[in-house]
Amino acid sequence: MTDRTWAYEGYVPADERLRESLCTLGNGRFATRGALPECAADGVHYPGTYVAGCYNRLTSEVSGRQVENEDMVNVPNWLPLRFRLPGGPWLTPDTAPVLDHRMDLHLSSGLLERRTRYGLGAGRELSVRQQRLVHMADPHLAALRTEFTAHGFSGVLEVESALDGGVTNSGVARYRDLKGRHLTHVHTGTATPDTVWLRCRTSTSVSRIGMAARLTAQAPVTAGHEDLRAVHRLSLELARGRTVTVTVDKTVALHTSHDPAISDPLNAAVDRAGRVPGFDELLASHLTAWDHLWRRADLDVPGEAGRILRLHLFHVLQTLSPHTADLDVGVPARGLHGEAYRGHVFWDELFVLPYLNLHFPEVSRALLRYRHRRLEEACTAARKAGHRGAMYPWQSGSDGREETQQLHLNPRSGRWLPDHSHLQHHVGSAIAYNVWQYCQASGDTEFLHTKGAEMLLQIARFWADSAVYDAGLGRHRIKGVVGPDEYHDAYPGAAAPGLDDNAYTNVTAAWVLTRALELTASLPEPRRRELLERTGLDGAELAQWEDVSRTLHVPFHAGVVSQFEGYGDLAELDWAAYREKYGDIRRLDRILEAEGDTVNRYQASKQADVLMLGCLFAPAELHSLFLRLGYRLDEDTWLRTVDHYLHRTSHGSTLSGLVHGWILARARRAEAWKFCQEALRGDIADVQGGTTGEGIHLGAMAGTLDLVQRGLTGLETRQGALWLDPVPLPELSSYGFALRYQGHWGVRLRLERGQLEIAVPSSDRSPIDVRLPDRSVCLQPGETGHLVLTH
Repeated sequence: MTDRTWAYEGYVPADERLRESLCTLGNGRFATRGALPECAADGVHYPGTYVAGCYNRLTSEVSGRQVENEDMVNVPNWLPLRFRLPGGPWLTPDTAPVLDHRMDLHLSSGLLERRTRYGLGAGRELSVRQQRLVHMADPHLAALRTEFTAHGFSGVLEVESALDGGVTNSGVARYRDLKGRHLTHVHTGTATPDTVWLRCRTSTSVSRIGMAARLTAQAPVTAGHEDLRAVHRLSLELARGRTVTVTVDKTVALHTSHDPAISDPLNAAVDRAGRVPGFDELLASHLTAWDHLWRRADLDVPGEAGRILRLHLFHVLQTLSPHTADLDVGVPARGLHGEAYRGHVFWDELFVLPYLNLHFPEVSRALLRYRHRRLEEACTAARKAGHRGAMYPWQSGSDGREETQQLHLNPRSGRWLPDHSHLQHHVGSAIAYNVWQYCQASGDTEFLHTKGAEMLLQIARFWADSAVYDAGLGRHRIKGVVGPDEYHDAYPGAAAPGLDDNAYTNVTAAWVLTRALELTASLPEPRRRELLERTGLDGAELAQWEDVSRTLHVPFHAGVVSQFEGYGDLAELDWAAYREKYGDIRRLDRILEAEGDTVNRYQASKQADVLMLGCLFAPAELHSLFLRLGYRLDEDTWLRTVDHYLHRTSHGSTLSGLVHGWILARARRAEAWKFCQEALRGDIADVQGGTTGEGIHLGAMAGTLDLVQRGLTGLETRQGALWLDPVPLPELSSYGFALRYQGHWGVRLRLERGQLEIAVPSSDRSPIDVRLPDRSVCLQPGETGHLVLTH
């Protein structure tokens, strides 16, 4: 295994789902899991192909209730290619002896290479080598090259290739009691002797899907049709010898009715499959596209950490490539790699966009436009809840309505339980934060003054209208919410869900209100007047925003910031006893519920909540935010707060190690690397116990990249300057990366042995102002600065 290759040796059925997720190939428009083409979906394998933004709704009966869920659809499977000796069974690693097996995911080229040697008995062996790509230059194409070599025998090998429209969404065990057949009206046919097609549509969203496959081989090809499948069959003459190889190339085109500039997905797919070049030419243009991506996202981190970071970056680029800029899609929390979370969009973009802003700002802009197109729906949701402004959903899908499940299954107890995570209204603050960060990094004032301002002001309006004045406290309060922790969704014994004054929610709401006021005051007068007239904002409402932004209540207890009002009154958990009894207690909520208890009774968190504030805001800005609210958050108080929650968090989310590593890099450097490693290993080691096989954790992957890019460098983009305050860890003190900043392409930063090097490429752009805690420098295009760090 090299820095540019992710490899798996041997065939291990128990690891197949994990490998399939981590060997997924995609291009930002669609992705296909790394399943073996000869294997159908079963308890071991799960081939799946997912198109960004392709959703469908089905209604299921759960515990006597009719429950509607929207899912990202598993579209027809283009992979099937199986083989056998005449009269024998189809060969798979589960039906025939596997003598050797290796999967190589080539990160630099976006190529999945598979080599398997099957034992056929009597000294006979069949070697299979496959190269697979999901084309990064043409986002409607995929290709599979299969090479067969006979050892110890000569004879015929029967090969069958197919497009399979009989697939369902069945990749997550917890959802299998729910309906999962999203495809209907499946039809197949033959376009030419070497090209077959399949068309279908989703059952309720009526998204039309067209797929065509062209097969090229050194033997005559026969096309046929079966129920729900378009099929190619051929017989290959294999000659004895290690150097005699027979090749079959399968090229697939995929279109949906969401694609622009087409009238019919099937016609578009058939036409594209018929005119594309052969595998070698496709590979060449694919490699060029990947080379361009790697140049823009150059990352030079040594050792094992660097190897994992490149894998993370690879999967971010496959899910959210420049092709995404043409789509109406958000950030799927589990990538396009599986069916967990139903392909929904959560707040994970909070961990993704800060990285993209400095490499692919056009993708960030498109992802924010997804949110803007759903602003009206968010305003409708707020009105239904009795508030003004925009109340964005915790889970979003096709059209912006709340997609959070009504019930969730606890696999440990087998019980379906009410899901109250829709009360995580802090998702609105995450969207506002991303708008602000994108515009600061890109200099896109046009977006900030138009769509960005519209979102920011409506989110601020929601927070101001949600805040209730408490005369006894002399402060405003936000009640009935759930914070990022997610374990706590109600007070012990309460009849209704929701918590009061979640510190993260209130502080980020104050930040949104402050930024909205700042933006409103700085808008060009014609635009300001237009915006105020369109939204109905007036001086009285803006004055209310000012008041609420300074008086939101932040609870404290025992000298630390409270996660929410009353948190300090909860019981302490016997952590040692639970670890001894259960070992892995990351999902403490499920353990306690199965015992007939509830985590709502304890000072125990799933993941960072209060501490998230230290991830979003630099120390000086966080101190300023609390000061504006009338509180003093000095360094000692913050360190006590960090210590308090560090010992009361089960890390039941892949985001938790990331945030704690980010925080501890400044608060307690000696302990930071342990959590950084946890974040790096989250998916490759499947630390959450089987979840990665259902799809990667995109936010955590992108977050590790941003940890290196912004967390350890202290990089901020604000006030027209690059602000840097590095905190190099002993384990990661030498690394470099390139970024794109306000029109400068390929600005290179390198941190090494107490020195920061910044190289600005030649251009006609303005110089870059760089601010460090103890000095400022101005770097002209074409200039390189060497800055010695003083701490």
